[in-house]
Amino acid sequence: MSERLIQSIERAADVLELFLSTSPELSVKEISQNLNLSKSTVHGIIKTLEHRGFLQQNPDDLKYRLGIKLFTLGNFVAKHLDIGKIARPIIRELVDELNETVHLVTLQRDEVIYIEKVEGPRALTIYSHTGKRAPVHCTGVGKAILAHLSEKEADRLLSSSSLEAFTEYTVTDIDEIKKQLVSIRETGYAVDDEEIELGLKCIAAPIFNHKGNVIASISCAAPKMRLDEEKLPIVIAGIQRAAYEISKAFGYKDEFI
Repeated sequence: MSERLIQSIERAADVLELFLSTSPELSVKEISQNLNLSKSTVHGIIKTLEHRGFLQQNPDDLKYRLGIKLFTLGNFVAKHLDIGKIARPIIRELVDELNETVHLVTLQRDEVIYIEKVEGPRALTIYSHTGKRAPVHCTGVGKAILAHLSEKEADRLLSSSSLEAFTEYTVTDIDEIKKQLVSIRETGYAVDDEEIELGLKCIAAPIFNHKGNVIASISCAAPKMRLDEEKLPIVIAGIQRAAYEISKAFGYKDEFI
């Protein structure tokens, strides 16, 4: 790295991140031992962070914990994160890799809404466009989100939906859909195999936030004939990788898997 890093700020960041990987409360001694720093150095860092509200001391055991200022900053960041803006370069890179159309959707009022669509060089005219709404039960993007909602919320959404059949391949039985959701959670991706439009196949994966909650999904849509045995694993891997990269930008951690 060519940029000159400021050691004191690096150490302060190390102290804050230590709480994420060890314990919600730490003493000066514990921080010193974990970071291999002298107690005097740790004490100076802690007092500065405490003064600015990034740490606070428990008066009962005199240990330190993360302060309310970090909560305030975290909420500010989450509020102003634009998922479309964050995902766009990742989506474009994926389109270049797969040469197929990629979608990004979120869940709104019990339907998915397409907020990004980047077409591949061989794109066909298909049902989706930015701003369009679609059902969750028969779209890959919808099922990818549905599979990671709470059981109560998923049941509510399915029971309140008309579960319309768009093609002969649309699954409309709630028990069968629930079986699909179990498989999606196990494999990490969802499939729409001509359920919303004949001849169209979609592979989708969920996007999570820093709390491990599903907030969106991403999919690759292509004519079924192009997603053959050779290309399908490439598309699945690409979609899952892109979904994870977007999730990481929202603070998602592996331990939520």
